[in-house]
Amino acid sequence: MPGPCHTDEHSAAAGPDGPALHDSEAPTATGARPCEATGAKPSKATGSESSEATGSEESAPHTRDERVTAVRRVAAAGRRWRSFQVGGSAVLLAMALTGGAIAVGADRAPVSGPAASSAVDPGVLGNGTLDASIAAIQAHLRTQPKDSGSWATLGLAYVEQARTKGDPSRYPQADKALSRSLTLAPDNDQALAGRAALAAARHHFADALTYADQALRQNPYSERALSSRIDALVELGRYAEASQAAETADARKPGVPVFTRYAYVHELRGDVATARPVLQQALSGATSPGDVAYVATQLGQLAWNQGDYKTALTYYARALAADDTYLPALEGRARAQAASGERAAAIRGMEAVVSRCPLPGPLVELGELYEARGSAGDRARARRQYDLVNAWTALARANGVNADLDTALAAADHGDRAAALRAARAEWARRHTVHTADALAWALHVNGCDQEALSYARQATATGYRNAVFRYHRGMIELATGHRAAGRASLASALELNPGFSPLGAAQARTALEAAK
Repeated sequence: MPGPCHTDEHSAAAGPDGPALHDSEAPTATGARPCEATGAKPSKATGSESSEATGSEESAPHTRDERVTAVRRVAAAGRRWRSFQVGGSAVLLAMALTGGAIAVGADRAPVSGPAASSAVDPGVLGNGTLDASIAAIQAHLRTQPKDSGSWATLGLAYVEQARTKGDPSRYPQADKALSRSLTLAPDNDQALAGRAALAAARHHFADALTYADQALRQNPYSERALSSRIDALVELGRYAEASQAAETADARKPGVPVFTRYAYVHELRGDVATARPVLQQALSGATSPGDVAYVATQLGQLAWNQGDYKTALTYYARALAADDTYLPALEGRARAQAASGERAAAIRGMEAVVSRCPLPGPLVELGELYEARGSAGDRARARRQYDLVNAWTALARANGVNADLDTALAAADHGDRAAALRAARAEWARRHTVHTADALAWALHVNGCDQEALSYARQATATGYRNAVFRYHRGMIELATGHRAAGRASLASALELNPGFSPLGAAQARTALEAAK
């Protein structure tokens, strides 16, 4: 029987070093941030549903001219955005521009992958108004069951509800609603864009790209489809194409959802010097509480990734001033507090997050915070969080979500290591991104397969993305393979970039670095 380092047919075909990423200039994100309200401009569809829908309920080289052009585009569109007034129930029904994966701290932590700004106030989504809106659409569709637009809106609402509540059982309902819309009006772009959002939420990124392209053939200016297309290309590791898609979206439909993606694509290739001012201009042009909370949180995450916790906390405070229930900002603030030495506040904050949204990223973070504290009962508390990750993964898979990346990341450190490696290999067979490369490298490492792990760790860090976790993983693998000087350099680089990148990993990096002197 093959051992854990056995290379299955997928990786065997790739050669001993593993296949290269599709492009070398930019790493990928892991998709939509969990429990995050992400949306486009409001849909014009209104209404409810029929009985079926009710359900059971150091930047990279980049020219100054490009940076100036990007900022000017954002500023110009920001002025247009200020003049745009959204009223009535359409605001409540504007649904998600999903960003894809729910990775466990794999993206630009603290919260998990790029996603569009929400034209829906996250406070509205958090206080039950989304539920009320869904009920209203359902009631409308009981009397107007052939309203294809409302079926599409309902499907998008279910996708949003699944994400904001961490409840993947809503995805089958979304699937049924979107199917009904397409049956009534084949090839309608709203439902096709909804299909793209649903596929990305389930981590079926090739399907998400297909649906986004179909929607854009019907409506080249669909903001949902343009944004979903960028997300899908990023998640598939097709970074050059994602960059071009962001340029296209910026030309066709400039606005906060596109600006945040434009910035993220640049950050992924290490171009923080472009990403930061684009986000700052997007924030200056944001008027709704939802957009302010979303963009301020993106800026907080960008600062956190560079180890600038004071700036990160400032932006999270601004996000929470716009909406004090906004989960990504609450999660980000807790991580920044932990990195700043405010462990008690961080634990309280993360406990509040997981009580509302028990997804893998915050669950693992909370478990590690308990372990790092080490008080009586903390080990058992941590184990409960990790067990909840397993429960979420089982629920997600039962509802059509590909959860292999979540499994690989969580189980490698806190679960079944062999299962982590199987999941990482399966995910790498589907898509070659920096995040899947890092996950596979680390899963191989914890299973004692360090020689094979090294090539993947190098791929994960080869694109310019400034990610301390990736550098830490590479450093540990380099030490394990006898590359002591390189290992010390990688670990030192991780700690210099973001000294509090993980409640446990940062301490382990320091210990390993000291031992390797």
